Amino acid sequence: MATASDRMGGAGLGGLAKASELKSRLLFTVGALIIYRLGTYLPIPGIDPGALSDIFSQQSSGILGMFDMFSGGALSRMTIFALNIMPYITASIIMQLMTAIVPSLETLKKDGESGRKIINQYTRYMTVVLATVQGYGIAVGLEAASGVVGDPGMFFRVTTVVTLVGGTLFLMWLGEQITSRGVGNGISLIIFAGIVANLPTALAGTLELGRTGALSAFLIVLLFAMAIAVIAFIVFIERSVRKILVQYPKRQHGNKVFGGDQSFLPLKINVPGVIPPIFASSLLLMPISIINLTGGQSGGADWLVTLNALLGRGQPLYLAIYIGMIVFFAFFYTAIVFNPEDTAENLRKNGGYIPGIRPGKSTADYLDFVLTRLTVLGAGYLSAVCILPEILISQYAVPFYFGGTSLLIVVTVTLDTVGQVQSHLLAHQYEGLVKKSKLKGRNR
Repeated sequence: MATASDRMGGAGLGGLAKASELKSRLLFTVGALIIYRLGTYLPIPGIDPGALSDIFSQQSSGILGMFDMFSGGALSRMTIFALNIMPYITASIIMQLMTAIVPSLETLKKDGESGRKIINQYTRYMTVVLATVQGYGIAVGLEAASGVVGDPGMFFRVTTVVTLVGGTLFLMWLGEQITSRGVGNGISLIIFAGIVANLPTALAGTLELGRTGALSAFLIVLLFAMAIAVIAFIVFIERSVRKILVQYPKRQHGNKVFGGDQSFLPLKINVPGVIPPIFASSLLLMPISIINLTGGQSGGADWLVTLNALLGRGQPLYLAIYIGMIVFFAFFYTAIVFNPEDTAENLRKNGGYIPGIRPGKSTADYLDFVLTRLTVLGAGYLSAVCILPEILISQYAVPFYFGGTSLLIVVTVTLDTVGQVQSHLLAHQYEGLVKKSKLKGRNR
């Protein structure tokens, strides 16, 4: 099976200059991400940036700081994209859960493209509801913070809610446009852009901590070595597959014999990719972001302050909930994207079989058994990558951008985007070969 590097060697980056469609897609993607980054600097009306910065600096070491990392700094600046794309991700989670539970939604899912469009529309409606609730909670929290809002009242709340909901809906639309007209998954690229944009600042901040003596030089070197090791481990696991041999029987038509071929069914160790950490972070950040803004202030309720402390960076409750969510979504999303029964039925219809396994239900049970074991490994891998660096970083004043979750998102999205670029280059190369063969045929 050809690897990504083999395909790259076949297509070559030199083909990029001739692939006009791919260049257009890349330019559109870059332009869309630039628009997103510009929006992270447009503040909500009526906010005192200085007072907000002082309050946020007290909360930035907790889970609110991770939310700010996903939003590319938009939350700490309280801009129109402060909610980022998280309400849409949360709505997608809820709709996927409901699809597995509600029979009518499950029927829609099986209806193909038309059913998928209806489910996507329901997801958009739910995004508006969630963004409205979160936006109102943030508006109330900002008013509760002393000196942040110049003119508190219903007008400020309505303005804030409309601005934040509009920002989320725009990002949702922008992500869909990137997916359809650009390169890569738009939603993942928006989160990726937010993390990468602040990496230079995080690097400079870490080096500054070393200069002032807050971090030792040995610890900084160890941190960068750990980041490189985590990246290498992520690439290794993401490229690893379990190959299941599939045999096709020989068939004789007249004097000719067809079939008898062998192929492999590749099953990735981490089938859901970066989805479980993003989903887990989204659900964990949604209520806690409001708690930090409301209960984290001096006038907040005692139980909110206690909950905020328990869900702080590296705290046992936070780690336990995070791991539990990652494991759950790893199994849940794997069950959505890969159906062993459908795969076994397709193999049976095409005459394929796994040696030593009966076609039909036995094949489906075998695939389910293999997939379950792989998902256990994948969930363990995701938990280790996301949690172990969290434990180490929580003990020191190191930016979140060197944590496992951020590195996992950056590396996985990069691999996926590069893979799509390679696919476009190969498609363009094959197009050129077909055109050349047609021209030769005409000349003859």
